[in-house]
Amino acid sequence: MNTYEFLPVSRSDMQSRDWYYYDFLLITGDAYIDHPSFGAAVIGRVLENEGYRVAVLSQPSFKDTSDITEMGRPRYAALITAGNLDSMVAHYTASKKPRRDDYYSPGKKAGKRPDRAVTVYSKLVSSAFPGLPIIIGGLEASLRRFAHYDYWDDRVRKPILFDSGADLLVYGMGEKAIVQVAKCLSAKKNIKDITDIRGTGFISNENTARTASEIKCPSFEKVSTDKTAYAEAALIQHNGHDPVTGSILVQECEGRLLIINPPQPPPSAQELDSIYALPFTREVHPMYDSLGGVPAIEEVRFSVIHNRGCFGACNFCALAFHQGKIVSSRSHESIINEVKKITKHPEFKGFIHDIGGPTANFRKPSCKKQLKDGVCTDRKCLVPPCKNLDTDHSDYLALLRKLTKIDGVKKVFIRSGIRFDYMMMDKSGDFFAEIVKNHISGQLKVAPEHCADSVLSYMGKPGNHVFEKFSEKYKRLNLRYGKNQFLVPYLMAAHPGCTIDDSINLAEYLNKQGRRPEQIQLFYPTPGTISTCMYYTGLDPFTMKPVYVPHSDKEKTEQRALMQWQKPENREIIRRALQKAGRDDLIGFGKRCLIKPRRKAKT
Repeated sequence: MNTYEFLPVSRSDMQSRDWYYYDFLLITGDAYIDHPSFGAAVIGRVLENEGYRVAVLSQPSFKDTSDITEMGRPRYAALITAGNLDSMVAHYTASKKPRRDDYYSPGKKAGKRPDRAVTVYSKLVSSAFPGLPIIIGGLEASLRRFAHYDYWDDRVRKPILFDSGADLLVYGMGEKAIVQVAKCLSAKKNIKDITDIRGTGFISNENTARTASEIKCPSFEKVSTDKTAYAEAALIQHNGHDPVTGSILVQECEGRLLIINPPQPPPSAQELDSIYALPFTREVHPMYDSLGGVPAIEEVRFSVIHNRGCFGACNFCALAFHQGKIVSSRSHESIINEVKKITKHPEFKGFIHDIGGPTANFRKPSCKKQLKDGVCTDRKCLVPPCKNLDTDHSDYLALLRKLTKIDGVKKVFIRSGIRFDYMMMDKSGDFFAEIVKNHISGQLKVAPEHCADSVLSYMGKPGNHVFEKFSEKYKRLNLRYGKNQFLVPYLMAAHPGCTIDDSINLAEYLNKQGRRPEQIQLFYPTPGTISTCMYYTGLDPFTMKPVYVPHSDKEKTEQRALMQWQKPENREIIRRALQKAGRDDLIGFGKRCLIKPRRKAKT
C-alpha cells in the first residue's frame, strides 16, 4: 500500500507532500493503524478533513526527545494519547504482572510505550518544544480526568492534567471538541483562554467558582485521605457525565481548580456517518511490515462499528464514563457502504466478523426522554428494567438482513458483547431467532459474570434467573434450527461484594450446569469505574453502605481457581479454600464434588 495514503509519519513523508510546515503533531502509544477502530486515526482524519496538516508519531522513544523533534515544531499543538488502552492496563495483568505481549505494537513486542504514557509524552514534548500547547485525550486521559484511585500505585493520584503538565484535556470521543479547539488555535486564541468547549477540561489558577451552576467535588486532598469523600466524588462525577443535565464539575487540587466542562452532545447519525466516510486505509502502516505487522488489526479488519455509547451501566465498565450513556448509531447506508469497501479487500473471504460496538444490540437511546431530559440519576435502564425502556430490535435486525444481501458477503457475524437481558425483553423474539439462525460463528459469547444475585447487584448486572432463561431459550432455538452452537459465558472473580462462599457457590453452579469455563477474568480496578471506587473505599457509592472487598492476592487466587476447579494445577488451592470455608462436602467422588480427596500414601 502506498504510504502517501496514510498521514505522514516522518520528515521525508512531509517533504514528499511539499509540506514546509504542519499544524498538529499527533503522538500515540499504539502503532499507527489507519482504521476507525483506533482513536488516534479518527482524530487525525477528522482534523485532516477540516483542512489541517497532521503528522503522526507512534510509539516515540521515551528516553529522550529525538523522535519528537524529528519532524520539527508544529504550528498549533501536540495531541497526545496513550492509545486504545490505558498504558498501565496494556503493560500489566490484573495480578500486576508484566504482560508478555502487546497486540497494539509491531510484532506483539511489549515495552514500546512507557508506563503512564500520557504523562511521559507530555513532559517530553514540553522539553522539546517549550511553550507549545499540549492537548491530551484518549482513554487514559479521559478516565483519569479527576483525582482517581490508581491500582498499580495503590493510592489516589492527582487529576492527569496536574501530573502531565498538559494545557487542555479532551475527554470522551473527542471529534467535536478537537475540531473546536483547532479552530480556536488557528484563530490565534491562546490555549489558556480556551475554557468553554464542551468535552474538555483545564486547570484554573483562580481558587473560586466561576458560576453558580458549577458543582464542586471533594478536593484531591480530601479524596486521597477520606474514602467516604472519594465515594461521594465518584457519584457526583458519574451523575454529572450527561450532555443534557451535566454541569461544570470542579475539583480543587494543590490550591488550583480542575474545571471539567459538560460532555459534548451525542453525535447524530449524520455526524457519525461523516466520520466513517473519511478516507481511512483500514490498514497497518507499511513501516511495520518487516517487524511482523500489528496484530490488533486482525480483530477489526473485517468488522464494522455501528454504534456509540452504552446504557448498560455495568459498574466494572468505564464505557459509559468515556463514551456516554446515550446511544447513537450510524445509518444503514453508511454501514452498507463500509461493508462494500471491505468486500474489495484482497484477503476478504466473505465473512464480516462483527457488526458491533460497545454493546452490539444497542441501536438507539434507551428511551425517548433521554435526548430531552438526560439520563436518569435515580435509576438504571436495565437493572431493574425501566418501564420506559425501548426494547425493539427491529432496526438492528433490518440492518443485518441488508448486509447479508451484499454481493461477496457470505455471512455476517456478531462477536461484540450482546446484552442478553435486553434481548430477552424484546417481546417479538425475532432478533433472538435470527441471530441463532444466521449470525453466530459457532459460539455466542455473553457475560453473565456470576450466579450470586448479591454479587451481580454490585456489578450492575441482572439476577441469575435472567441468564438461566436466556440459556434455556438459546438451547431451544438451536434445536429448532438444527444448530450445534455453544454458549460461552464470561465470568469474573474477586469483584467487590464477592466472598469466598459466593465463589464456591458459583463453582457448584457451573459444575451442576456441566460448564467448564476456560476464560476467567480477575476483577481489574481500572480508573473511572464504580467498581474501582468500591474496591478502594469499601463503600457502594450509590448507597454509601459497606461492601466486602477481596483484597489479598491469596483470596483472589482462590476465587479464580474455584471457577476452574477442573484444572489439575488448581486442586491444592481449591482444597485449602474449601477446607477453610468448611466445605469438605465438596471434596470427594460424588457428582457434586469439585475435587477428589488426596490419595493415601502407601505403607
